[in-house]
Amino acid sequence: MATSMNKREAILDVAADLLARGGRDAVSTRAVCKAAGVQAPILYRLFGDKQGLLDAVASRGLVSYLVEKRGITPSGDPVEDLRRGWDLHIGFGLAEPALYSLIYGSPRPGAEPDGAKQAAEILAGLVHRVALAGRLRVPEQRAARVIHAAGRGTTLALIAAPEAERDMDAARIVREAVIHAITEPAPTCTGDDVVAGAITLRASLPDLKVLSPSESSLMGDWLDRIIDG
Repeated sequence: MATSMNKREAILDVAADLLARGGRDAVSTRAVCKAAGVQAPILYRLFGDKQGLLDAVASRGLVSYLVEKRGITPSGDPVEDLRRGWDLHIGFGLAEPALYSLIYGSPRPGAEPDGAKQAAEILAGLVHRVALAGRLRVPEQRAARVIHAAGRGTTLALIAAPEAERDMDAARIVREAVIHAITEPAPTCTGDDVVAGAITLRASLPDLKVLSPSESSLMGDWLDRIIDG
C-alpha cells in the first residue's frame, strides 16, 4: 500500500502534468483524483483544498529555480548580480509559462506559495548587497518591490505574446530602466549622495556591534527620516 508521502507525490505529479498541458483550469480535483487513482478525501486530507494543492504544485515547481538563484556566485559587482537574477527570473517564466502564471498571474493579497516567499527573500538579499556597496538610491524594500513588480509584469507580457513575437530587447530595456532608477552608477561621497550613504549605513546597522539595541533603533529611525525625506 502506498504511503501518504507516495500518494502526495503522485498527486503532485499528476497535477503538475495537467497544469503544463492545460493550464490552471485543467487542474480540477476530479481530474487529479482520477489520474492519480485516489479518492477525493485523500486529496483533501493531504492538501486541504484545491488552492492548497495548487500552492503545493507551485512551491515544488519552484525548487530548481530557487536552487539556481541561490547559487548565483557574487561577482564583485552587486548590480550585475541583480541583472543576472532578473534574467534568471525571466528565463524561468518562459521555460515554465503555465507554472509561472499559476504563481504570479493571479495574486492573492496576503497569500502566496512558500516557494514564492523564498524567491522574494533571495531578491531581498541581492538588493541588500547593492545597498551595502553604497549603490542603492531608494530604500531596500522599495527597490525589491519595484524589481519584483517590473520583472513579474515583463515576464507575464512575454508569456502572453506568441513565441515568434516576443521582444526580448524590450525586456532588457525595462531591466535597465529599473536598475537605473534604483541604483547609483558608482559609490560616491559628495553632498548629493547623502541619501545613498544613509541607505548604505541603514543596511549595515544589524552588523554594527558597537551600538546597543536602543542606540541601533534610534540610529535606524534617524536614517529612515533621511532616506524618506
